[in-house]
Amino acid sequence: MRARSVIDVLLAVAVVGFLVYGLVSKGNSRLAVGEKAPSPELPKLTEPGQGSLKEYRGRWVLVNFWASWCVPCRDEAPALSKFEEEHGGQKFTVVGIDTQDISDDGAKFAKEFGLTYPLLHDGNGDNGHEFGTTGVPENYLLEPSGKLAWAVAGPVDARMLEEHVAPLLPPEKNKS
Repeated sequence: MRARSVIDVLLAVAVVGFLVYGLVSKGNSRLAVGEKAPSPELPKLTEPGQGSLKEYRGRWVLVNFWASWCVPCRDEAPALSKFEEEHGGQKFTVVGIDTQDISDDGAKFAKEFGLTYPLLHDGNGDNGHEFGTTGVPENYLLEPSGKLAWAVAGPVDARMLEEHVAPLLPPEKNKS
């Protein structure tokens, strides 16, 4: 019986060790400033076809990972929409990626908040993990070359956008 207890303890320690390793390695996989962002092909949320972040190379892009069931996502949606209205154009856009959501719920969310910027759908959230996301909302500002310039895990508000994103954008609005 004593040998069985030792084996049980060793198995428990091994399982805990693997869990800790998984959490630590997940934390290290977050996209770092200066790294090139992934740009997988994803279905468009509110129109037919596929889209990719590659389509926006040459522009600054604020990538917003969100879900319709996420309360902080609902709180930040008006600020993102207003920021896009004020700064969007040929040199900047917001791209929303609806994740871990049924596409009908995401489309209803977009309509409810009047989101007019490009929206993609990452149904099971696999593509967000390429960025190192651990939840929603998360925001990633990409340089025109596609490299990460700034990121925040959690919601943004108008003040954060004006203090951290607006100063990095080109001074001309140059609306399209």
